[in-house]
Amino acid sequence: MDMHYIRRGAGKPLLLIHGIGGSWRSWQLILDTLADAGREVIAVDLPGHGATPPLAGEVSTRTLADALTDFLRLNNLLGIDAVGSSMGARLVLELARRGGVLGAVVSLDPGGFWRSWEVPFFYYSVAASVRLVRLLQPLMPALTGNPVGRTALFAQFSARPWHLPPKLALDEMRAFAASPSFNELLYQLAYGEQQQGAPRGSIQAPLVIGWGRHDRVCPPQQAPRALALFPDARLHWFARSGHFPQWDTPEETVRLVLAVTSGENLPSLCLEDNTHVATSRSWTAVLGVGLALSVGSFWLLNRNK
Repeated sequence: MDMHYIRRGAGKPLLLIHGIGGSWRSWQLILDTLADAGREVIAVDLPGHGATPPLAGEVSTRTLADALTDFLRLNNLLGIDAVGSSMGARLVLELARRGGVLGAVVSLDPGGFWRSWEVPFFYYSVAASVRLVRLLQPLMPALTGNPVGRTALFAQFSARPWHLPPKLALDEMRAFAASPSFNELLYQLAYGEQQQGAPRGSIQAPLVIGWGRHDRVCPPQQAPRALALFPDARLHWFARSGHFPQWDTPEETVRLVLAVTSGENLPSLCLEDNTHVATSRSWTAVLGVGLALSVGSFWLLNRNK
């Protein structure tokens, strides 16, 4: 499968895989830093995202993983180190499970480990947010250009949405609205095939799962479920991050990626094993996300009339 991608830098190749509704621009806060550190960074647009056309037929984690494998084989990149975010984080876990596709892997806040009431909460909260984003497209430059608008739009996704760069915020809102595969992928993530695991000892390359302690899409109590399925993984907590560490704590994210993919001694990275799991500080904040999004956007919509 041919996918649109960008390359930056020179050195050992490093693949970046964005999340649902994103594009290669989802990595813009760390792309150049990784390249300047001596890596050839390859950031793809997944099928149905950015400049890559959608898949024919079913669109799911499984079919996207198949397409990525074909892309890597076509470009002689099998065995490449990889970083994934959100849905992309689940994709790199799936490819690590299959074996022979990736090298070292960093999985940032992987989706797909919801249980019970978390499933409809994830599905309906994100679906409602994206419907609103599509309706507000004519106002997006104004909304993303001020901290109140960014807070309303990204309350579920960032620990400090008011600090996000306006260009990043606008790029993400445009990409979310434009993705022809978003709706089907969202449903598949929530209600489709559950992620299979990999037995202990089956993944030989370094595998680190990073999780934001303030993640309101994939709450921190989901971390032990991921670790139970991938016992060869180590866990890194991002203390000041929401769902996207590359946005909220880009410098820490770069340090983690470079260390894991260069074979640095992992205990020095303040990694934790699966005996300690963080929990969300306040579920009130999580449940208030939808209200904040709706009220904030309504106020801004009327303010700009």
